[in-house]
Amino acid sequence: MSLEVACLSFRQPYAAFVLHGIKTIETRWRPLLAEMQNCTLAVHIAQKDWEGEDWRQILTDRLGMNSVQIEKLLESGERFGRGVIAGLVDVGETWFCSEDVACEEMRELEKAACLNELNQKYLTRLSNPRWLNEPMYSRGHKDVWTVHIPSHLLPSSPHP
Repeated sequence: MSLEVACLSFRQPYAAFVLHGIKTIETRWRPLLAEMQNCTLAVHIAQKDWEGEDWRQILTDRLGMNSVQIEKLLESGERFGRGVIAGLVDVGETWFCSEDVACEEMRELEKAACLNELNQKYLTRLSNPRWLNEPMYSRGHKDVWTVHIPSHLLPSSPHP
């Protein structure tokens, strides 16, 4: 038996942030996940890293993490390697982030997205992250694609 779910590729360190529950808002230039509200999404770890390090400043300044904590988080995110489906996350609502969002609200959104400058992007809430029992090797794709995850890889209960 297997679970058929949609899958999306995330670059590191964002895949790890999603699966550790630190990144609870996904950002895209188009409403890619809007049709997936109330569904489960498989998290694929891409081969490439995210360009830029906005995330480091957010982890340090807004989440209060020190360099040792950040390094442990990054190492943990690499435990399954790259080019794998590593976990599952539940998809919530998607909305357009306009330019008139109040400063304090924007700071909270940026903290949840681990990314600055969210204006004009589509934001999607992510929740209930859980790692698979083992990685499932898969090539990444540009957009959302469908995967079949064998039941023995599925976590028995949520793991933050």
